[in-house]
Amino acid sequence: MLNISTKTPTGGFSFENTRRNAVLEANLSEKGYSAPNARKTGTTIAGLIFKDGVILGADTRATDDMVVADKNCMKIHYIAPKIYCCGAGVAADAEVTTQMMSSNVELHSLSTGRPPLVAMVTRQLKQMLFRYQGHIGSSLIVGGVDVNGPQLFSIYPHGSYDKLPFLTMGSGAASAISVFEDRYKPNMEMEEAKQLVRDAITAGIFCDLGSGSNVDLCVITDKTVDYLRAYDQPVQKGMREGMYRYKPGTTAVLTKTVTPLTLDVVDESVQVMDTE
Repeated sequence: MLNISTKTPTGGFSFENTRRNAVLEANLSEKGYSAPNARKTGTTIAGLIFKDGVILGADTRATDDMVVADKNCMKIHYIAPKIYCCGAGVAADAEVTTQMMSSNVELHSLSTGRPPLVAMVTRQLKQMLFRYQGHIGSSLIVGGVDVNGPQLFSIYPHGSYDKLPFLTMGSGAASAISVFEDRYKPNMEMEEAKQLVRDAITAGIFCDLGSGSNVDLCVITDKTVDYLRAYDQPVQKGMREGMYRYKPGTTAVLTKTVTPLTLDVVDESVQVMDTE
């Protein structure tokens, strides 16, 4: 009879890549290179639950370091007919993540024959983000209406999540959450809730250089979905009030210097062209 020795499986996390990264960084530093740093991103996204559903809001500025790359970026993404998702962080990561999730949710709905739940979408998103340990730079707010009523979740890049009646994320989240904490109340009417989300996003735009341009809203109820692009434009470009023309001689010329340009002709030839 053979003696088969089995190794008892051990639970917990594996940190093998930590040692690998330390070796790579040491080799890079010896050769004069440095590991890439995380890039700062800017956005303000928010959401709240009101009497009849959920309202999501976002600004429309996409930045590349200190440069405004896109003034009208869509940050509220479609997941399912009554489920939408706001994305903050790396725009490409949020776009691809929500596209993949929308496809997975559609396959799940076709397989089960039932409409998707907001909690199911949140669970799949947080499991996928946890798998990549924060390397997918997406902070998400998932909102929608299902058989359980209005639902609102926030998901962080490392996979943790919250479920609250109002949420903000992004670099302008501190300013936006202060507006919610001051004025939010349960069972708000639609117009009052839309104005509150608009004011929260506007606070993020005014207090954060990474947020700007327009305010987008998405109103989700049990019956309809209203995606409001450019719902408001808090900051408008300043216009020149008039033309400024000055008469010649208004500004005094203090000195004048003329430097002649000397050219050395190396070779000169004349060629007659046949135009007939």
